[in-house]
Amino acid sequence: MYISGQVLLIMLLVGLVAGWLAGQLVKGAGFGLIADVAIGIVGAFIGTWLLPQLGVHIGSGVVSAIVVATIGAVILLLIVALLTKGLPRRRYWRWRL
Repeated sequence: MYISGQVLLIMLLVGLVAGWLAGQLVKGAGFGLIADVAIGIVGAFIGTWLLPQLGVHIGSGVVSAIVVATIGAVILLLIVALLTKGLPRRRYWRWRL
């Protein structure tokens, strides 16, 4: 499979914008360049799989790709927040005698 440089650049830019938007919506700030791209790309996979399962079809083009990736990235960040903050953290108690 061959991916041209132009397609790779568009994928990275869509991932960056979607990851940054998801960070703004969930956290209130971005996560940094590399993390925003990674979150956006994983969010694009989630959104591309989940939205047609729910019967939602947004359209085609770069703007709709950003919308789908942002929705998927927000879902990803909410799941990660539930898994990390929802579970009680292990505490080490000191016993005083």
